[in-house]
Formats: sequence, structure tokens, C-alpha cells
Amino acid sequence: MNKTGVKICGLQSVEVLKSMVNLPVDYIGFVFADSKRRIDGAQAGELLRVLDEWTPGSRPRSVGVFVNPDDALLNDVMEKATLDVIQLHGQESPQRCREIREHFGVQVFKAWSVDSKGQTVKGETERLTDELDAYVGTIDALLLDTYDPLYGGGSGKTFAWDRIPAYQAWTQQHGIPLFVAGGLTADNAEKLVTEYHPAGLDVSSGVETDGVKDIAKITAFVERVKQA
Repeated sequence: MNKTGVKICGLQSVEVLKSMVNLPVDYIGFVFADSKRRIDGAQAGELLRVLDEWTPGSRPRSVGVFVNPDDALLNDVMEKATLDVIQLHGQESPQRCREIREHFGVQVFKAWSVDSKGQTVKGETERLTDELDAYVGTIDALLLDTYDPLYGGGSGKTFAWDRIPAYQAWTQQHGIPLFVAGGLTADNAEKLVTEYHPAGLDVSSGVETDGVKDIAKITAFVERVKQA
């Protein structure tokens, strides 16, 4: 079984990124949507230059997080920071995902909000499949995040993980990696990996102290995931 990938999201600091250079991190995420972690294209370009200092072959892939972005924003960011992945957290249609993927020649990850209530109810799986089927061939990964009415994600709260298998069945059927976000920390990451084996975990607030990325927490999170 492949090792679960790690995505550290919401990076803003060159110093923090430099301190991560020896960690086996697979993705680094930059936020271009309304958030206290938001940066602009110029800042992202500076951070990407730090990624180039990684040992060849171990460089994390760069991910830009957007919510319903228009072409002007995407063009501005991509001109200043050539991202590897565009992660869409809004109500982007399959057609919009395809347009972005083809125009910029990047992978597209689609975030999918999951409410925090319990188990999947009868009939929900069929409805879910109908909604997701339209995205086949337009996205490169599906990312489950806790529903947040304000931002769509990034709430720092977990959703009911017993909802994961319904989505996992769909992603496995179509060969699409499944990432999980929402309230992850070094303390709960191991349980998630061992019970559900997602392709990747996406963490932001769970590796922060007082709203700032904490290298000790990042290191602990990465170690727990990779050991699991």
C-alpha cells in the first residue's frame, strides 16, 4: 500500500518553509481565497523559489487554493507563481474544472464539503454518485473537507469520518486519489490513516500555534502520518 501523502496548507512564511526542507512533505498549499492565510501571486512566487532549494526528487508540489476564482485572479497568480496544482473550494462546475485544467496545464483538485453529521443515510450514496460522476475526467483528486457556511472549508473542525467510505468507493472506482482535510492534528492523523487509508491528508490550523505555522507541530504531524 502506498504511503499517505501530506499536504501542509496555508504557508505564508519563507522562514517556516526553509525550516521544512528536510521533511518528507508531498504538497505545499498557498491560499488565494478569503482567509487570514491569504497571500498574493508575488508572495507565492517568493515561496516557490524556496521550494526549488529542496533536494531534486523530494521537492513538494505547489498547490494554490481558490474559491470560485475568475480568470483575472488565476492569470495574475499563475504569471507570478507557476503552481503545479489548482485546488478549487467553491461551487466550481465540472466544466469550469476542465477549463482551468486545460488552460493552465495543471492538475485540479476539487474540494467537497461534508457536513459534520453522522453516517451516510440511505439513498445519499446514489445522489452523491450522480453529483460526482459529472467530475470524472475533469479533476485529478477529490478532497473532503468539513462544511463551513462562511468559507466552504478551512473550519479547523473534523467531519464524521464514517462518511469517508461512500466517497472512497467512488474515487477507487474512477482511479481518483482521495484526500481528507478538516480538523486534522498529529493526535488524530494516525487513526485516520490506519482506518481509512486516504491518498493524502491536508492540514493547516492543526499545525499552528496562535495562528502561526509551528515547525514542531508540522514535524510531528508528518512523522505520525508517514509512520502510520
